[in-house]
Amino acid sequence: MTFCHHKGGTGKTTSCLNIAGFCSLAGKKVLVVDCDPQANATAGLGVFPESARKNMYDLFMSRIEGFPQVKMIDIICSTESGIDLAPSNLDLVGAEPYLYGIASRAEVLRDALLPVKPIYDLILIDTPPSMGQFVINGLVAADHIIVTLDSGSFALNGVGPLFTIFKDIKEDLGKELRVDMAVISRWGEAGEDEADKAREPEKGDLVSWLRSFLTPHHVLTEEEKYAHEEHAKEHDRLKEMLAGIETKFSDVHTVPYSPEVYEAQKRGMPISHIAPESSAGCAYKIIADEVMRWT
Repeated sequence: MTFCHHKGGTGKTTSCLNIAGFCSLAGKKVLVVDCDPQANATAGLGVFPESARKNMYDLFMSRIEGFPQVKMIDIICSTESGIDLAPSNLDLVGAEPYLYGIASRAEVLRDALLPVKPIYDLILIDTPPSMGQFVINGLVAADHIIVTLDSGSFALNGVGPLFTIFKDIKEDLGKELRVDMAVISRWGEAGEDEADKAREPEKGDLVSWLRSFLTPHHVLTEEEKYAHEEHAKEHDRLKEMLAGIETKFSDVHTVPYSPEVYEAQKRGMPISHIAPESSAGCAYKIIADEVMRWT
């Protein structure tokens, strides 16, 4: 399955790694293919991008006359998380211009994955924020497509160009593409929810209940009234945005903001291995369970 969106910051890599993590913990044999020269998926699984002896650059360049033949199995490495990885690094930028010189440039990744598909239950492909050959290769290789979106005001603006790519692939290669799932990352209100939950008293806490009962009713300040109004506006904006996204995609999931996501990334592990019970972890677990039913 391929994670795609031509905009940056939509959570492609984060979603790819965290779904992979929960699938791996469920006993699935998982491969992550990093098709982004930024190599965030590589680093996110604890592999230093420059340390890989061979990587996706070598694989793509092996289709160019005069370059060494490198197979997918030659570049795959294991990671501490238990997920296998086809790593990337910045050298991959240099491969794209060469691809435009070969007729079968869109099928390079698909063909390279064929020999290793029987080894894995799930292969997850992370693509760069672009509309170039690595995204097209990821889409052509995919049996399933997951579009990632952020919860910003312009989240839907980038959907049109993505569907244009789908149309071009159908016209040029005859492959019909459809989106199986949309994942909205950093879902706005949940970041506040987690903080609010931490401040809420436990149910059944008699002392807290008595304190709230005996404390005089608090009169909101002007600043607090303004904050409540802004919160209500944001709630309405998110509700409207979700309704718009659901008209474009049949299966939509939201993943709340959670600081544990970034802590896991710093540690080179998916959130499934660091904070599975966090709000984002629970959301990704639900998504992973659905994804595993695709296989």
